[in-house]
Amino acid sequence: MPMKVLCGRVIRTILLFSCLLFLLAPLSRAEDTDQIFQDANDAMARGDLPSAITVLKKVPFSKSDDSGAFVRSRMQIARLQFALKDFSAATASTKEVLAVYPDNSEALNFLASVQKEQKPRYVVFWEDCLRFLPNLLKGAVMTITLVFCTMLISPLGGLLIALGRISRFKPFSTLCWFIIWLFRGTPLLLQLFFIYYGLPSLGITFKPFTAAILGLGLNYSAYLGEIIRGGIQSIEHGQMEAAKAIGMSYGQAMRRVIIPQTYKRLMPPIGNEFIALIKDTALVSTIAMVELMRSADQMFNAYFNVTALILAAIIYLVFTTFFTFIFEKIEHRAGIYENR
Repeated sequence: MPMKVLCGRVIRTILLFSCLLFLLAPLSRAEDTDQIFQDANDAMARGDLPSAITVLKKVPFSKSDDSGAFVRSRMQIARLQFALKDFSAATASTKEVLAVYPDNSEALNFLASVQKEQKPRYVVFWEDCLRFLPNLLKGAVMTITLVFCTMLISPLGGLLIALGRISRFKPFSTLCWFIIWLFRGTPLLLQLFFIYYGLPSLGITFKPFTAAILGLGLNYSAYLGEIIRGGIQSIEHGQMEAAKAIGMSYGQAMRRVIIPQTYKRLMPPIGNEFIALIKDTALVSTIAMVELMRSADQMFNAYFNVTALILAAIIYLVFTTFFTFIFEKIEHRAGIYENR
């Protein structure tokens, strides 16, 4: 065979073999990368994090890496180093990614987390407070608004229900008994759902705030009605007879003699109900009201940071402490003559 023909065949064979190697190289690298990740997962399953880091560092950087193996490997290394409290190494691994992809959001967010973790705990807590408090305070304002509106409505409704319960006019007494039976016998959450979601099917629609006030007001009026009725009936019957003996009507006797004597007896249970009301306002978050609990829940779901819940608990404690103090003062003032 002529030398020229032989050389041509050898050259063609070499070129063909080179092309095959070039085409098969990405598959080989993909298989190697998959094996590296598998070995790293096996090491993590054994709890051997340093070995997993060593294995993942074998993943090379490639401009033609469409699968993002380099980024995945370096971010996994950074997370493992973070778990081992090696923050400087975690920062370095994250910066390897940012050196190649400066706009990588995962790396940027993780780097911020690493930097935050290195700060003193009290500094992190203070920064979280400054971030969460504005929204929580807006929700707290709505909570206090609901409490005050209910405190204005429910005592009047409760007094009317209590007077109806002890009335000798049977239809009125039966109606008040039914209101108490209905609103004390069903959950407040169900009542809010029915008012906001159920009544529109009957052609009656309320805005969230109106529905919340209506639900809370009716529910607490029913409870306060029984409390007030018990307070009125605890006054000796002779008081009413004495008032009538000096010419007072039934209404005058109730207004001037009986009801004023119930104030001290009513303050502890009524105060307890209103303190419970502060916490029950959290239920209105289910009808699209953004109050304190809804605000805390939104902050927690957005940041997965328990500080938002801690701050909400502190605000609730401040509210309940304030109202407890106020009702104790009112109770003392209402019973000042009895204490002498």
